[in-house]
Amino acid sequence: MRAIGVTEYGGPEALHELDVPAEDLGPHQVRVRVATAAVNPTDTVLRSGARADGPTAPSPGAVPGMDVAGTVVEVGDRVEGLAEGNRVMGVVVPDGPHGGYREDLVLSARSVTPVPDSLSDAEAASLPMNGLTAMFALDLLALEPGQVLAVTGAAGAFGGYAVQLAVARGLRVVADAKEGEEELVRGLGADVVVPRGDGVVDAVLAKFPDGVDGLADGSVQDAAVLPMVREGGSVATVRGWAGDGSRGLRVHPVWVREVHERRDWLDELVRLAVTGELTPRVADVVPASQAADAHRRLEAGGVRGRLVLDLNA
Repeated sequence: MRAIGVTEYGGPEALHELDVPAEDLGPHQVRVRVATAAVNPTDTVLRSGARADGPTAPSPGAVPGMDVAGTVVEVGDRVEGLAEGNRVMGVVVPDGPHGGYREDLVLSARSVTPVPDSLSDAEAASLPMNGLTAMFALDLLALEPGQVLAVTGAAGAFGGYAVQLAVARGLRVVADAKEGEEELVRGLGADVVVPRGDGVVDAVLAKFPDGVDGLADGSVQDAAVLPMVREGGSVATVRGWAGDGSRGLRVHPVWVREVHERRDWLDELVRLAVTGELTPRVADVVPASQAADAHRRLEAGGVRGRLVLDLNA
């Protein structure tokens, strides 16, 4: 089974074509012939071995990828609501050779949902992981309509989805943007846009002197941006930071693996994308054979939306 992955951790050049075993199908699972897979920062972490225990990847190889779109080709005997031939998108929790950069993938039926023809495979692949992460962040923040949410990294995939999902929930949003990206962030629905950078806290407090009710910290600034949140407010972080205990703030590390089987949330992401309330963030589509170049582009910074690998190219 063709996949793109690593047999030794390293830089982008470590990615190469692998032959991985086909996965067995369980009664509550579906087999997906993968058409596209999005490239995320977590993929570069897996490839580099930054969170591995040793210098060598597990045999027969580690396959990155947390977002896929494709077609169901086999259905477990206890699966309902999915059938062979359905176009779907799904979220993957990578484990050894089980990752999104492979042409055939077995997933829990709860991690997969149908997509309409109005969404391309590339658009569908850009939604699951970042969309679920943003939905989980908002769920943990538990803000009420009319309350104020700050989003850092708002031009990125997670941040952009967080802005749009917050707007759909009736929240007021203040978001950051670097020079030249203000209109992008306003177009996502942010009520107030402030300059990104070292002065972001002061800029937010100038607009909301008592502090915002919640913060989705997509730019991973952790303690540096806590002062913009009112005492007792809520914060969602995306790299595991659990806060410093200051000012009664409730800090929620957001791990998508905790919600990767929320098919109802995947359904909601598709619905919002179809209605135009959520904009799929596709930066470019490249052949899977160019995965190393995609990783280089992502790590160089400045990519807005997701680079997507075409497994059929």
